[in-house]
Formats: sequence, C-alpha cells, structure tokens
Amino acid sequence: PSSVWYTKQWPEQKWVELVRSLPPEQHVFYIGAPTPGDYSMCERISRASGRGEVVIEELLSPLASAALMEGAVMNYVNDSAPLHIASAMNAPVTAVFCSTVPAFGFGPLRANGRVVETSEELDCRPCGLHGYKACPKGHFKCAWGVEVVPDSAGSSRMAN
Repeated sequence: PSSVWYTKQWPEQKWVELVRSLPPEQHVFYIGAPTPGDYSMCERISRASGRGEVVIEELLSPLASAALMEGAVMNYVNDSAPLHIASAMNAPVTAVFCSTVPAFGFGPLRANGRVVETSEELDCRPCGLHGYKACPKGHFKCAWGVEVVPDSAGSSRMAN
C-alpha cells in the first residue's frame, strides 16, 4: 500500500475501509517492501481493519511474490511497483491512481484490470509523472476522492 512517492499512495484510512469491506472468507495479505515504513504501514492497516496477515517481500523471493499475486482473487495496488508485477503476471488487479493518471501509460495491462481514480475534475491532476513527497496544493483530493463502495454481493468495489 505504500510508495516512494507519497502522492501515489492511497491514504491508510482508505485501505482500512477497503479491507473491512471485503468478504470475511477472503484471505487478506499485505505485501510490503522490507523497509520499516512499509512494514509499519501494513501493520497499522492490518490492526485497524482487524484482518489480514502482513507478508514482507524479503521473506519471499521475487518469483514467490509474483506467484502470490498471480494466484490472488484480486490485487489492490497503488500506481507503483506492485501494479507492474501484477501486469507482468497477468494477475487480476485494481489500481488506485491518485496524483498520476493511466494516460501516462502505466496502467494495468490485463484486459480486465481496473483503474480507479477520483471522479472530481481537478485542475492540478496530474501534478507530475512520478508524484511528490507531499501534495503541492495541500489538499490531496486526488486520493481522498477515491471511494470504497460495498456491492450487493458482499464484496467491494472502488467507485470512480
């Protein structure tokens, strides 16, 4: 759920909402990079949602990480490295775009891959090719505007 670029990260509270909206029979894994910030973010989301197991990439080989993603019912990712891994494996993926846009050419490659982003027209979006350490406008509406909506089947989708 993290990224080197803060403005490419969907806020932690949104990840918690998403995890809570998933069917209880679905297993939830958080795959984080072996950095203290990544690990602690995964831990906080897991604790706050009451669900999931944190998996740190250093404990898995790159191929094992890719295989875990390939076998998932759905991979929810930011516009970051896990999106590209899921695409390489033709794995099911829903990509959250905050400050960047799929028009840059980095969206899911899978035919049924999904992109979710704010529906609000923001004159500041995209604010850059790679993102920033903070929102240049100070409001981060591009991330806060992406909503999680439970559907009638008990799973969840993220609304555009």
